[in-house]
Amino acid sequence: MSERVFLLPDLGEGLTEAEIVEWRVAVGDTVTVDQSVVEVETAKAVVDVPCPYAGRVVALHGAPGEVRPVGQPLITVAALDGGAAPAPGGAPEPAGHATYREEERAGSGNVLIGYGTGHGPGRRRRRPRLAVAPEPVADAAPAAPATPAAVGVATAAPLVISPIVRRLAREHGLDLATLAGTGPGGVVRRADVEAAAARGRVAAVPDHPEPAGAGADDLVIPLTGIRKAIADKLSRSRREIPEVTIWVDVDATALLETRAAINAARPEQPVSILALLARICLSGLRRYPQLNARVDTEAQRIIQSAGVHLGIAAQTDRGLVVPVVRDAQRLTTAELAAELAETTTAARAGSLPPARLTGGTFTLNNYGVFGVDGSTPIINHPEAALLGVGRIVDKPWVVDGQLAVRKVTQLSLTFDHRVCDGGVAGGFLRHVADCVEQPALLIAAV
Repeated sequence: MSERVFLLPDLGEGLTEAEIVEWRVAVGDTVTVDQSVVEVETAKAVVDVPCPYAGRVVALHGAPGEVRPVGQPLITVAALDGGAAPAPGGAPEPAGHATYREEERAGSGNVLIGYGTGHGPGRRRRRPRLAVAPEPVADAAPAAPATPAAVGVATAAPLVISPIVRRLAREHGLDLATLAGTGPGGVVRRADVEAAAARGRVAAVPDHPEPAGAGADDLVIPLTGIRKAIADKLSRSRREIPEVTIWVDVDATALLETRAAINAARPEQPVSILALLARICLSGLRRYPQLNARVDTEAQRIIQSAGVHLGIAAQTDRGLVVPVVRDAQRLTTAELAAELAETTTAARAGSLPPARLTGGTFTLNNYGVFGVDGSTPIINHPEAALLGVGRIVDKPWVVDGQLAVRKVTQLSLTFDHRVCDGGVAGGFLRHVADCVEQPALLIAAV
């Protein structure tokens, strides 16, 4: 009976690993081509992974909660009697396998649900999940590395799969060839690099006590998945970007009245305050394109984007994500409102693909929904600016020399001081504030 081992495919967007959330099948189940076999969580989203082979499941590589590197065994499938999954070098593969192989070699990620390998989704026979436990099967042995004599060097190269591991080693000044990998087949993992770096710090400062571990009553929460991705990105932003925050209080009474008038005239196409603020930001970025940019540190240059790919900070059950509306400047206000509503709903449901969570050029963050007035937001790396909006509340305000009660909010602009100076940033924020206070200026700015 021939067996095929399906490796965790390239999930796109530079992702190098994924955490197993839930197996959709159990050992002994029969699967069809393109059937979803496991739900995994990457640093970008939760996705279903389909298997390109048909047959009977004989092994599940990894348990829920385990992180698997791209290219490592995920599931082993044996051909049924009458064989739908022949051994390599045997009978021809079933239709669709050649397509999958080409896609896998190209790193397209097209083995994910929604793309497929040429077959429609099939029905699956499942066992009750509570009765399922993955068999402790050893991973397929990696190919034996060439001997030193064969390659003409004194030592074998370290087994490293993840670019993240290589980057961490460089940052800590570690030679990967000196590390012993604890992963399958001796693969050097992130934990190996971090452990070696920790040993180096202790050796460098022998009299410095190690930090105390977790107490018996402490709650320990692993920093994994999207939470780790958020931590890494925010840390990188603070580490690399010389950011400055400026702010201003504005009278939003006229903006609220404008929204009410629009929705009264077009109840079938309602617009939100967020959509109007997004429209105002697009107007400001057209006038101050320096903020719709990113810094290429390696090439020492600033790249201003031709289109505005607007990121909207959204709080979800999985953490803070920033879905992106691409080429937002091409949308009408009504289209922008509909797209923002659909995008934020999908983000909270966790149904956005990874590509929709990257590639932004400017971010709008409405943290006023949390009942706070102001903030000094962290820029969404590698963008150059982020506008934050606080809650809109009744406050005393001077209008035409008279004290009145108005709807007031605070706007905060955090910007990368490398892309512009205070004049540009102040000009953008003042333009946004003026449009909030006098929405008619938007028409004049078109």
